[in-house]
Amino acid sequence: MKRLITFAACAALPLAFMLGCSPQTPVKVADAGGGAKYNIDALPMPEFMGHVVDPASFAYWKGSGTEETGKGTKDLAPTTEEGWEAMETAAAVLIEAGNALQLPGRERPGNWYKYAQALTAEAVLAKAAAGKHDKAATYDEGAKIYLICTSCHKEYVIDPGIKANGPAKGNPLPDWPADIKAKQKVFEAKPAT
Repeated sequence: MKRLITFAACAALPLAFMLGCSPQTPVKVADAGGGAKYNIDALPMPEFMGHVVDPASFAYWKGSGTEETGKGTKDLAPTTEEGWEAMETAAAVLIEAGNALQLPGRERPGNWYKYAQALTAEAVLAKAAAGKHDKAATYDEGAKIYLICTSCHKEYVIDPGIKANGPAKGNPLPDWPADIKAKQKVFEAKPAT
């Protein structure tokens, strides 16, 4: 047994030297003072949104409210303890996402801190609502989170896109089928009662 351990240690030594001496990709690490360090370049903002904020938001919204289907209204609230725990977890990720959006180097001009702080504050309430298995409160808090997200996206994604590229060209929505257009014309032609 002793020979096996010695052999494994000797075999691992060259690998350790190769890894230790090989060139590494430099990583930008910011010092937050007091020894805390973080890497804001590891996830550029589109990836941070796509891999952290969006999945957590969608996971929370997936468990709140109702959905109209061909078979009627479907309640989206969790029916198991695991489902409610998943909603709490999604809200916890949003709490920390709001905090992470405020790290030095991630800030933007305008209302950036306001939106990030509002996301954290609402996510705290959303987590509490999920913890209580409160269907109405999870829906209400999810709606407030949605409003924060859309307001932030308007300021930092939509408006800059319009400024850079101009308004959308043509009709961004598909045209109505001819039979629907005809019914709409008949409806519009009727005098108001």
